[in-house]
Amino acid sequence: MNYEVVQLDEKTIVGVSAVTGNTDPKVSEIISGLWEDLFQGGTYETIKNKINTHAIGLYSDYTKDQYCVTAGVEVSKADNENLTVKTTPAGKYAKFSIHGHMVDEVVKAWNEIWAMNLERSFTGDFEEYLNDDWEHADVNIYIALKE
Repeated sequence: MNYEVVQLDEKTIVGVSAVTGNTDPKVSEIISGLWEDLFQGGTYETIKNKINTHAIGLYSDYTKDQYCVTAGVEVSKADNENLTVKTTPAGKYAKFSIHGHMVDEVVKAWNEIWAMNLERSFTGDFEEYLNDDWEHADVNIYIALKE
């Protein structure tokens, strides 16, 4: 799977979060529930100071078995009291560009990424959904790398 190495500035993400892990039998249910809350639950409309309309799926706060998942958007200033605020660190990332069925291609990409021998920093990985076309989605996945 091809990728390019890019330098990114810090990003502030506001949304809804939960803690889960790859061995959690409810991981898919938990993550899909966050996306439902963000879009069908009306959370997206309440987020202030959006930089753009791109949805972000952030994976942060990694421990041995778990991580925090946040479904949200990048903002210029965190100004929502009841929502999760996370920051992706500035630094070096492996950028994977995905095109195709939104769920199928992202799951496939993550399975390949987890099997790769990347020098990951586990400081904050994220998916950036560039459109909302389920069948022809454009998604960038950014994996934080050690400097």
